[in-house]
Amino acid sequence: MKQDVLFISDLHLALEKPEITRRFLSFLQQRAIKAKSLYILGDLFDVWIGDDDNTRPIPAIKKALRQLADSGTEIFLLQGNRDFLLGQDFCKETGVRLLDEYATIELDGQRILLTHGDLLCSDDLAYQAFRIKSHSPEWQRNVLSKPLWLRLIAARWYRFRSYYHKRGKTLDIMDVNQDSVLESLRKYACYTLIHGHTHRPKLHEFTLDGLPAKRYVLADWKQDGAEILCWRNKHFETETV
Repeated sequence: MKQDVLFISDLHLALEKPEITRRFLSFLQQRAIKAKSLYILGDLFDVWIGDDDNTRPIPAIKKALRQLADSGTEIFLLQGNRDFLLGQDFCKETGVRLLDEYATIELDGQRILLTHGDLLCSDDLAYQAFRIKSHSPEWQRNVLSKPLWLRLIAARWYRFRSYYHKRGKTLDIMDVNQDSVLESLRKYACYTLIHGHTHRPKLHEFTLDGLPAKRYVLADWKQDGAEILCWRNKHFETETV
């Protein structure tokens, strides 16, 4: 019987990263197929320009996800800051279920809060302003109404702009704000948080209203290796892929 629950994020799959794509496909076929559930907490793709994009390597990824879902493994996906345009057509093709920007699950009686992590970086005011704008229905309809070829060109520009935009920010601004972490945990009545986005994998332990709390930061996937977080036998452990 499948029992393990797996958590991953920040794969940033793209044509220019074939090693990571191969590792992900192998992970789905060999490791995830043995799990009860797989949670992808954002930025599965380096950029997502719409569900009508079937350029490489997207068809192979869709097929592998569909096969995993058909095998009985539940797949849940939370949109990240790179793939927030991912929608229901993608889900229908793959068997993936979309989660809200904050989602709670229960593991052996323990409430867990899941999010991508970008909302917790509340000190980055410029990004938060862009996030509000880019998540509006009007903005998204406008973008998705453009021809696919134009969106492909725009995606390349976005990646280039994002790279140089990050170079101008301090590491502290791009990390989570602890007050935002505490507020989110209180709001959803959780003492364990799992997120990605910051590319700073680590377990943070602290107190919340006098009780112990934990924040698991998922690792971003790299060409030479990757890590996943696994819930097994009533505790979390890290695995190397």
